[in-house]
Amino acid sequence: MNHQPNIDDVQEPIVTAPPEVRQIIEQVWQLEKSRLDKKSNSHINDDILRIVKDAVR
Repeated sequence: MNHQPNIDDVQEPIVTAPPEVRQIIEQVWQLEKSRLDKKSNSHINDDILRIVKDAVR
């Protein structure tokens, strides 16, 4: 029997993550969404590093 993943399967790790991890996921998602909207090809690593550093402070 094949089990096809659904949206709940995909979101489960996010929903059950600690608040700090959810904050990082949300901010990185917003950053990437913004970059896609602008069709930006700039480096994202520094921005992600800043988001993670801010979250662990």
